[in-house]
Amino acid sequence: MIHLKSLDELRIMRESAQLVSKTLGMLAKEIQPGVTTLHLDKLAYDFIKDHGGEPGFLGLYNFPNSLCISPNEQVVHGIPNDKPLQEGDIISVDCGVYMNGFYGDHAYSFEVGEVSPEIKKLLKITKESLYKGIEQCVRGKRVGDISNAIQTYCEAHGYGVVRELVGHGVGRKMHEDPQVPNYGRKGSGKVLKDGIVLAIEPMINMGTHEVKWHKDGWTVTSKDKSPSAHFEHDVTIIGGKPVLLSTFKYVHEALGIVSDEEAPFTLDF
Repeated sequence: MIHLKSLDELRIMRESAQLVSKTLGMLAKEIQPGVTTLHLDKLAYDFIKDHGGEPGFLGLYNFPNSLCISPNEQVVHGIPNDKPLQEGDIISVDCGVYMNGFYGDHAYSFEVGEVSPEIKKLLKITKESLYKGIEQCVRGKRVGDISNAIQTYCEAHGYGVVRELVGHGVGRKMHEDPQVPNYGRKGSGKVLKDGIVLAIEPMINMGTHEVKWHKDGWTVTSKDKSPSAHFEHDVTIIGGKPVLLSTFKYVHEALGIVSDEEAPFTLDF
């Protein structure tokens, strides 16, 4: 069942999503060669608690940490550890916050030092595909329109679109209906309505779309060990149009990135 949110509920949800955004922005300044993902996890835990939230992932389905940090060929759900990051790595940092009865959940893939041009392109196209999907988050369209927009954009660049892992609704629970695959047919799936909140999250591999599940019960890697990228936003519909509850602006500020990519989806409400 899809739970549509009122404007008041969306305002509260935006606070949760924005705390995730600020956490990712804080972490952006810390991600560099030699840093461990366990250190980043501790920074995130303290930051979220200090700002009135609870780490949304910690203990969820028995997950042991506050962040999912997935380097290189890891797609999602990587468990933080004490292995130092290396020059040329990429890491997906997926963060959740629970605050005032609602969850926020989004992710950014970071470069560690200097990465290859091929990696830069993978990150660029994956991030762009996220906004291709958000453009389709319009009243009267369907989930499949979001899915198809992401799939066609990424496959046109030769990348593998992960099938086994999907985006989702979010609200009083971390995972709500509907599921939001990153592949699919236009015009298929649930109808989109005002007040829906979706965590749209392309997970894109440089090689095959196939993945491998590991014995720890969490880690998922690309089957061919090719690099994987992951970007995620929390999106609602207000007045028939897509509106972001989360933002990458804090990450952009930390990294010195100038971008107007969010402008079409920003609304003061």
